[in-house]
Amino acid sequence: MKTDFFRQFFLQEDINFLLTNRVPRILLTRAMGWFSHIRSPFLARASIRVWRLFTELDLSDAKQQNFGSLHDCFTRELKPGARTINPDPTVMSSPSDAIVGACGRVVDGLVIQAKGFPYSIAELFGASQDTSAFNDGTYVTLRLTSGMYHRFHAPHDMTVEHVTYISGDTWNVNPIALKRVERLFCRNERAVLRARLTATGHPIALVPVAAILVASMRLHFLNVLLHLRYRGANEMPCASKCVKGQELGWFEHGSTIIVFAPKGFELCNGIQNGQQIRMGQALMQLPQATTVGCH
Repeated sequence: MKTDFFRQFFLQEDINFLLTNRVPRILLTRAMGWFSHIRSPFLARASIRVWRLFTELDLSDAKQQNFGSLHDCFTRELKPGARTINPDPTVMSSPSDAIVGACGRVVDGLVIQAKGFPYSIAELFGASQDTSAFNDGTYVTLRLTSGMYHRFHAPHDMTVEHVTYISGDTWNVNPIALKRVERLFCRNERAVLRARLTATGHPIALVPVAAILVASMRLHFLNVLLHLRYRGANEMPCASKCVKGQELGWFEHGSTIIVFAPKGFELCNGIQNGQQIRMGQALMQLPQATTVGCH
């Protein structure tokens, strides 16, 4: 009952927005980064108990059940076989566990953050990036809650060709904030991963967006940790070949990944705002392909 009270109190829109946005966001995010790395199993257990007062946290599919730090829990691995990667080559799978947010068509270079709140993909990708490949294309916003599995994976066999890192703010990315803060994704810290599908050559993009308490993203293929104090290169060319389902990196609490594909890609049946999806499930259909694997 006490847990339900905390969750209901925290989910009241005005209170939630006040407590997660009208605060020193960057300072709190840096403090959480420091706190989460403290090596103490006792402190980790106590922190997880407090965490569960505010969100659903299911660790039943975690590879390990005892954590040396809160960071270890945030970035936990899964038990073998805990997720199934859709094997259909005509289907692009979800890169992460998530709740589907706004999704649909890119119209005149604009996509929807929340009702009445459009934003420009040119601004999201940054001035150095050409977004013309995604005009009239398809996008889907995937929101990772704090209690979800936080690692993200390749949605198809592909080569990551370029990463652009854009430092920024750490607004909360939950639906309450998305309805109140215009162009929120364009304000927050983010990385733009440009990739090309191996079999067809289609360009795709994954845009992981950080948030309050989670302004840290690990990219394995570059062996780099992107965070608010990062002072390395912002433009990182690469040629990293990945197979479908291969782990690309992780967030350190929960956040958002926006997936972009060019014209001709379609959302698979059932992909809509509010749907919960797991890493590896069918997300988008490649052009001129059958619908096998989308159901």
